[in-house]
Order: sequence, then C-alpha cells, then structure tokens
Amino acid sequence: MAINLATKFLPYVDEKFTTESKKSLLTNQDFDWTGAHTVKVYKVSTSKMNDYTRNTPEGMTGSRYGQIKDLDATTEEMTLKKDRSFTFAIDKLDADETAKNLQAASALERQLREVVIPEVDAYTYGVMCDKAGTKPAAVTLDETNIYTQILAGNNALDNAEVPETGRVIVVTPDVYVLMKRCKDITMETDIGNDLRLKGVISNLDGAMVIKVPKNRLPENFGFLIVHPCATVAPTKLEDYKIHEDPPGISGSLVEGRIAYDAFVLDNKVKAIYYQENQASEAV
Repeated sequence: MAINLATKFLPYVDEKFTTESKKSLLTNQDFDWTGAHTVKVYKVSTSKMNDYTRNTPEGMTGSRYGQIKDLDATTEEMTLKKDRSFTFAIDKLDADETAKNLQAASALERQLREVVIPEVDAYTYGVMCDKAGTKPAAVTLDETNIYTQILAGNNALDNAEVPETGRVIVVTPDVYVLMKRCKDITMETDIGNDLRLKGVISNLDGAMVIKVPKNRLPENFGFLIVHPCATVAPTKLEDYKIHEDPPGISGSLVEGRIAYDAFVLDNKVKAIYYQENQASEAV
C-alpha cells in the first residue's frame, strides 16, 4: 500500500547572504548633478617661486617679482555613463500560492540588496583601481610582507601630500586574514559604533580598515588605500515602482532604474594606491 506523506511548507524564504555597501566611506558627493548630465570642473595651474630683485639692475625689464606667467584654467568633464534598469512581474496566483512569500515589496528589496548594490559597488571599485595614481607591480601577499606593502602604500600617499586623516584601507576577507596573522600588525579595534555600522572593522596606522567581498572587486585584488576626496560617485537617479494590475498583467509589475557613475579627479589620483595580489605558484 502506498502512503503519501504530508509535506509542510513554512512561510520562510531562504535568503542569500549579502553585504551592505561601504562605497560611501571611500567616495564623496561633492558635486551636484541636479538638472545636468555632465559636470565640468576647473583645474587651475600655479606659478613658480622666484627670487625677488630688490635693486633693479640696469637694463632690467619687467617686474621685480619675476617673469609674469599666465595661469591655465582647463576643465575636466564628468558625464554619467551608467543608466541601468530592471523589471519583473509577480502573478496574483503565484503570490497567493507561495504563502504570501512572493510579494512585490520584499522582492524589490531583495533585488536592490542582491543585484543593484553589488553592481554599483563593483563598478565603483573597478574605476578606482583602474584610475589609481600609484599602481606598483603585482606581488604575492602573505603574512610576512602584508604590513610592509601597506606601509609602502601609506608612504606613497604621504609623499603625495594626501591628507592623513580620513584614509581607508580596503581588503578582501582573505587579505584581512593575512593581516591578522602578521606579527608586526597591531590593529586598533576600539571603533565607534557609528563607524562599525558603516562597516569599519579596525584602524591601522590611522587608516580605517574595511572588508569587501572579493566578488565585488577586480580579479587579483590585493588592497586599496584611498582618501575619499579622490573619487566622486554620484547617483543621479534612483526610481523604483510597483504597479498593481497594470494593463496585461494580473498581479504586480516591478520596475527600477538607477543612473550612476564614478569619477577619479585628475589632480587627486595620487590619493588612490592600488596593490594587485599575484597568485602564488602551486608547488
């Protein structure tokens, strides 16, 4: 005799693990794209120092202050390139017969958390690594050299006169393990709760340390030392809608659009130091 055993479906959705965006710690919103698709920023040159001529020699022409120089005022343009969208529908019967787990509002929140935010993060980190002002040759990072390499990065920013306060060190979870194993690294973990909520896990040599999943970073990513002044990351438009019973659909239609980009300012590229991690050769 065959017996059909009862199957119980719980009102529970097996959600994927996701990480909140930490982009705001690494970038700035210093420019306003309201009413514009392109923003132009001036870059103004300076004049060199001269020896002041106190006593005018015979035959001297011009100023005692030196040769008069015209300053250059050129512009760099930042035009938004990313205009992305998504759409999906949820049938009324599907919503009803999945114990109300397939709902438009929760599905939209899931789409943002698992698709939109990771895409924007990955794009922004990619731009920062590509435009970094200092990119030394790739090395194989391990627990014996990780601190030396980070010191070299901070030293490069020091020599470029990048502000010492506000720097951020971005690492993958794997590289963070190397840092924890390194006997030369002592990280301060007494971080304020407001920074912990944003994703800061420790402080090293005055720089905040954050972990970013490697799937949001370029291949062979080692670490990134940045100052937020270097990268402008505007989100000009975020538009998300839920339409109930639109023409042609018995249920909900969800639509979303986001226009964003990331730009590294020409005069601030030295505020980004990118170290690539060369994979170790198999023995």
